[in-house]
Amino acid sequence: MTFEKTSVAGFEPAFRGMRNPLNSWAKADSVFDDNPIVVGPNDKDLALRLIKAGPEHCKFLRQIIVWVDITGSLYWWKEADTYRAGVEKNSCSTMHKLMARPLSEDDFEHDSMNNEYVRYVIDCLNTSMEAWKCEEDPEVKKEIWRSVIQGLPESYLQKRTCMFSYAALRNIIRQRTGHKLKEWHQFIEWCRTLPESWMLFE
Repeated sequence: MTFEKTSVAGFEPAFRGMRNPLNSWAKADSVFDDNPIVVGPNDKDLALRLIKAGPEHCKFLRQIIVWVDITGSLYWWKEADTYRAGVEKNSCSTMHKLMARPLSEDDFEHDSMNNEYVRYVIDCLNTSMEAWKCEEDPEVKKEIWRSVIQGLPESYLQKRTCMFSYAALRNIIRQRTGHKLKEWHQFIEWCRTLPESWMLFE
């Protein structure tokens, strides 16, 4: 599982809006022009109080947005697809691109699988994919394609460009900490690398 091209935006408007309810903009003390940003003690104190007050009070977290390319197994994506609020995903297409090249062990999450079994499955899929390339009858070609799609293991790795709000990430962390899938632990560790990640874990 990999996390690449992480990009974060929205801190300045989110923190500005956080102060709207009490018109307390004069107390703002963060610096957003620098990299990394610097959250001042006044803003951190208010943010923590709002976070601890619950989701209806820390609405500013919905305005901090993260984009990242995640390459994960189909079995992990199946669980990750539970999350819809504050989450968008755009995936690489198995329908259009799966047959573009032979599969290899690098295309699968298989750290806990028997390597001989993995190679056998890959060989079977690649044999079908080669037959698909050589087949001229469109109906037979379609059936071969269906057999490859149906036989693709859930350990197949798919890349998706994802967008999360900090509020969504905070919810995911709360629900998936301690999960038996190691991928959720990897996801949570990636969350710790985000700017001002204390907002996700407090």
